[in-house]
Amino acid sequence: MFDAKEEIDLEKLADFISSLQNEDGSFSGDYAGEVDARFSYCAVSTLTLLNKLEKINVEKAIEFILKCQNIDGAFGGMPGAESHAAYVFCCVGALKMIGAEHLINTDKLGLWLSRRQTPTGGFNGRPEKLPDVCYSWWILSSCFMIQREEWINLDKLKEYILNCQDQETGGVGDRPGNEVDVFHTFFGLSALSLMGHYDLVAIDNTYAIPEGVIRKHFPHIYSGK
Repeated sequence: MFDAKEEIDLEKLADFISSLQNEDGSFSGDYAGEVDARFSYCAVSTLTLLNKLEKINVEKAIEFILKCQNIDGAFGGMPGAESHAAYVFCCVGALKMIGAEHLINTDKLGLWLSRRQTPTGGFNGRPEKLPDVCYSWWILSSCFMIQREEWINLDKLKEYILNCQDQETGGVGDRPGNEVDVFHTFFGLSALSLMGHYDLVAIDNTYAIPEGVIRKHFPHIYSGK
């Protein structure tokens, strides 16, 4: 985004990330060894952008991600962990980057995602939880990735995000009336971008960065599309 790729040793970076892959296909976050699906997404995303996916065992990476899928069609952070919308984004995104999205039961997952929309219009991340603006991104982007966005009431979602604004100081919070912060502001704006509102810069639903940045610096991502 800062036009500063030349400041990084990209080959060394790719080698470091690939060194974090474990025998079961998962990725550790660092030398300490913590493992969950977020690191799979981050590793696959970075290596795909760098066009260096061949540095890892892709089949094993897919195998681990699929083990995180539950009977409800959604994904948790680890095999056997509870389904969670943010991990759905990580797992679906990684599978899509690899070209393995056909392994997802899109109708079953789409139903789980659509059921996260509450009467307020906002999404929760798990059943019986309160809505939170951050899931506007995690869930809506996942719906776009599996082409089930039409299962979402987009007008109600937009209304919920706008209701979470601080009308005096600006910014977006997790729920109406709560303190605003940069985290929820980013995800709220990103969801509004996905919906095509307010002439916001288009954001890629899989990589979570502006499409223009991808076209400029990683043109291989969109080649043939």
